[in-house]
Amino acid sequence: MEIYDITLPIHPEMLHWGRKPEVEVVESLAAGDPSNVTRWRLGAHTGTHVDAPAHFVDGATTVDKLDLHTLVGPALVVDATAVTGDISVADLEAAGVAGHERVLLKTTNSAGPLKLTDRAESWVGLSPEAARWLIAQGVLLIGIDYLTIESHTLTETWDAHHALLGAGLIILENADLDAVPGGEYELVCLPTKLVDADGSFTRAILIKRDA
Repeated sequence: MEIYDITLPIHPEMLHWGRKPEVEVVESLAAGDPSNVTRWRLGAHTGTHVDAPAHFVDGATTVDKLDLHTLVGPALVVDATAVTGDISVADLEAAGVAGHERVLLKTTNSAGPLKLTDRAESWVGLSPEAARWLIAQGVLLIGIDYLTIESHTLTETWDAHHALLGAGLIILENADLDAVPGGEYELVCLPTKLVDADGSFTRAILIKRDA
């Protein structure tokens, strides 16, 4: 089988929405301590991460209570690198998304904005209409290759987030899909079990098994 690691490395200079991660050396062998120990200060939405419904809906499911059967299973990687602007319903229909429960959107973000250390002025997001279409199709998890699945024009109203998380979908953001061809895979996405948290950084991989 072939394994694609779609997880961004976490470090102090990485792409981040707001305050970047900070690392403190607590103990070090070089200083005469018995071991190397570091303390990390980082947000739940650092790097490749999962948005739980509680991110936008008070009282909704938190990240520690997400169903593992949603986070692990067959997934479709949609090659949407030809899309400019926001991904539309027509784009999803043309890609054959209907009938898939886990969908990851590979866009020009993977080779462009995702590789920067600061937030881009624009990126490819998901239109609110496409978000509602995914809900109607019974999609359980939707992922994209940038800081947010939201359109860069809607980060004041967060329309896609309200629709998706309000319907109980899980959002995977900052998935590095640059080296992943479009097609069907097995997704393993295991966010850290932060109790009552609105989201969590995650290790995420895609598996392609030999026929």
